[in-house]
Amino acid sequence: MTDPAPPLPRRRPAGAILAIFALCLLPELVLLGADAGLWGTAHWRNMVYQYGAFWPGLLGNWRPNYPGQAAAMFLSYGFLHAGLWHFVLNMATLFSLGTPLAARLGQARFLVLWALSTLGGAAGYALLSDTPQPMVGASGALFGLAGALIGSDLADRLADDGIETGRALAALALTLLGLIALNAAMYWAMGGRLAWQTHLGGFMAGWGAILLLDRDPRISPRGPD
Repeated sequence: MTDPAPPLPRRRPAGAILAIFALCLLPELVLLGADAGLWGTAHWRNMVYQYGAFWPGLLGNWRPNYPGQAAAMFLSYGFLHAGLWHFVLNMATLFSLGTPLAARLGQARFLVLWALSTLGGAAGYALLSDTPQPMVGASGALFGLAGALIGSDLADRLADDGIETGRALAALALTLLGLIALNAAMYWAMGGRLAWQTHLGGFMAGWGAILLLDRDPRISPRGPD
């Protein structure tokens, strides 16, 4: 019988998550205030979307509002939201999915995962969407976190000698079917106004990123980043 593994050092993952939360909160607070007439004008939201949303046409022959917008929008769209409930839902998901991943990866690698998932979501929308409509929201990165969690869980299951490969793959299949069903339900509930392309791109990017960023803490415990 082998000795139990030493306990992992306690982490404080809230820093990276709170930084992302703050970067999403600030523009939404400003825009909500403008929507309510507390400051600015009701046109502020549309103006911010003009500058920060992901516009597929900018990858074609559309004229950008500023130099480099076609590149900047691959990240900027992820910090804007379509209103209060969109923001609240995404931020609740951020804290739910992000906390275990930040604890596992550490702060710096978690931020890299978030950035790569955001980029992946934008790439998915750019490649698969056939609409000129803009896209905003953190859901690409959030589906990246889901992909990372599923990928790391599968790796853990396959690394466990007591888990059969068939059982691990069956659990994976059920999880993927659940995500597909969730997207289908959201697509129907939102009348087709769901950027499933962003979800798919973010999911795939997050899964790929975790394979590069993760170090199994059961094998090589790490201190704080």
